[in-house]
Amino acid sequence: MITSIIPVEINDPINKAILSISEDRIQGFQTDPFGVIAEMSSISADVVIERIEAMLRSGTIRRVRQTLMATNLAKGSLVAWQIPEEKLNAAFDYLFQQDPYSGHVVIRSTDSVTSGSKYRLWTTLKVPQGFSLSKHADFLKEQIGAFSYLLMPAKRLFALGVGHIRRRELEIGSHAEVPAEVLDTEIVELSDLDWKVLVALKRGFEPGELCRNLWDARAEEAGVDMETFVSVSQSLSDRKVIGRFSTFLEHVKPTAGDQRVTRYNGLFHWAVPAGREIEAGQEVGRFHIMTHAYWREGGPEFKNVNIMGVAHGLDKKLVLEHKYAIDRHLEKVRIPVSYTNVFWGGRSEIKPSEISPIAYIEFCKENSIDPELMRE
Repeated sequence: MITSIIPVEINDPINKAILSISEDRIQGFQTDPFGVIAEMSSISADVVIERIEAMLRSGTIRRVRQTLMATNLAKGSLVAWQIPEEKLNAAFDYLFQQDPYSGHVVIRSTDSVTSGSKYRLWTTLKVPQGFSLSKHADFLKEQIGAFSYLLMPAKRLFALGVGHIRRRELEIGSHAEVPAEVLDTEIVELSDLDWKVLVALKRGFEPGELCRNLWDARAEEAGVDMETFVSVSQSLSDRKVIGRFSTFLEHVKPTAGDQRVTRYNGLFHWAVPAGREIEAGQEVGRFHIMTHAYWREGGPEFKNVNIMGVAHGLDKKLVLEHKYAIDRHLEKVRIPVSYTNVFWGGRSEIKPSEISPIAYIEFCKENSIDPELMRE
């Protein structure tokens, strides 16, 4: 039984130790993720489960789930929307509340006016295999009354792991000794059995579901025995379809004790010479402050930016100092940057994007759309 005497603040020493591991350090599929967190944090598994359950009930943790490498399962893109200012918040609400395929929804601004400043609403968008990103974006454009949009799919990934707690005390310029790993975005084909297990695997956990035998009920949900569930899950992990087991914190909203995980998130832009995108991405991605780093093509509207990344922090000046350290490093390793900028996040919400083809067909029917017309 969870009671009010269990601390749920992120700054509680035990919670901080747990979250420093559980946010983004449990990679791939683990048969006993809470046992792994316990081992890595030197805190007993019972206490780990008790604390995570309490923080989930209180809203300090907003979601506990097995993440997927959705870029390998469904076509996805970062989308910048140009929309009338008076429709901005209504569009935000629609994309967050009514579109299962829009994940991160953020209103952004810049410190100085640029050609890209008119794109205030930013989202991620994924559609299941076989369906068209641009057709879905066209549908959304009409629903929210946008003037235009830009699709910027990731060509490569260099950093992906949102560990806010462990990043709080990073020294400016802290980075790995070697360049970041390059992750491709090739779509992986899945069998019917793969999908059955994956759908059960990826659903978020309710507080009462948290236990050491975490996957027993999910195997039953998938209609397979435990041995098959583990075997398929491990196969998905080996094929780089599985991301990490994670406890997601609220990014900006106050949590227990009026404590905030972060206050500022900066979407960093760099334009580097064509042909040096992977090299530059690896250099940016090696910096520990980066939660995300990608090769994306922004085009003329964004002065041909091709490297993007995200960093979070409680202090705007500190976030900028981290960026300046990356800028200096790029100069040091002789990678020219013709343009750079920061798009600051304001109002934001995050949810997992649906990737099931069956669910997409149902979505189309509910919205009076012929699913066949939405195919690539």
